[in-house]
Amino acid sequence: MNNFEYIRPATISDAVTAAARPGAAYLASGTNLLDLMKGGIARPSRLVDITRLPGLDRIERLGDGGLRIGTLVRNADLAHDPDFANHYPAITEALLSGASAQLRNAATVGGNLLQRTRCGYFYDTASACNKRKPGAGCDALHGDNRLHAVLGWSEACIATHPSDFCVPLVALDAVVEIEGRGGRRELALESLHRLPGDTPEQENVLEPGDLIVALRLPAEARAFARHARYLKVRERTSYAFAVVSAAAALRIERGKITEARLALGGVAAKPWRARAAEASLAGAVPAADAFARAAQVALADAKPSGDNLFKIELARRIVVRALTLAAVGTPDRIPALPASPLSSGTGALHVA
Repeated sequence: MNNFEYIRPATISDAVTAAARPGAAYLASGTNLLDLMKGGIARPSRLVDITRLPGLDRIERLGDGGLRIGTLVRNADLAHDPDFANHYPAITEALLSGASAQLRNAATVGGNLLQRTRCGYFYDTASACNKRKPGAGCDALHGDNRLHAVLGWSEACIATHPSDFCVPLVALDAVVEIEGRGGRRELALESLHRLPGDTPEQENVLEPGDLIVALRLPAEARAFARHARYLKVRERTSYAFAVVSAAAALRIERGKITEARLALGGVAAKPWRARAAEASLAGAVPAADAFARAAQVALADAKPSGDNLFKIELARRIVVRALTLAAVGTPDRIPALPASPLSSGTGALHVA
């Protein structure tokens, strides 16, 4: 690990100023950053500790019915908040299916949004990786790539974004509040992450010094609470990143779908919103044929980036399963194995 300067600013504006310098990085819980530093993958010259900044660890109910979540709110605290679990069950299911309980107790909302890919070649400094070292090449293209992207990838990078949390957030039109050198601005979470193109090292649209201070869910997101699920297929039941995942949310009135939301994880370098598939479900009866059609639309542009053709069919099936579970209705209890297709419909209370 290289030597670095450590700074603990007292205000958000001071933090932004300190982090705007080249080589600086924000530090919250460090559950991803510190691993990257130990492995020599990230080598910041300055760490800006934001853990003591005031007002960033609050969950606030807004007057318009929306919800504002501070960037330092812990994943576990958010998942076990009773009101949050009741109104945003798919997000709760995603949170509880990510990492281990110990990591969820430490990891923060803002850090989750910005975690780096888990591509093995990115983590291996002896391998060529354009994301880690621009222009080096991509060993994943001809390596062990069965878990890599099937949507939005390029010859420069085929890595995927690892977050469970982001997938239902994108489906429900979450917004991030960003404090930067030019003041505060808002951005749809769907627009935060970049596809690789020719510059895979540019993973998001944040500028030097930009700090995500909060995540906001609109009031409309609560309308899906009765029919919302997150489903995740992984190589082992717990403590694993998604091979493929899907968040499905429906509004059903008089036996028909009036509005649908659908997003996929584990398939691209960003959480993948399937808007065309959502449109195909509007006005449809919530049944197998409509869900199968939506799955085909959602993966219409998918293509294997290596030995991962199976992921396309797997993603279609997960979309159908997630939509089917959402149509049946959100369970009163989060399953004992959250988001797992192997779990039953009953289990631990989601606020236990």
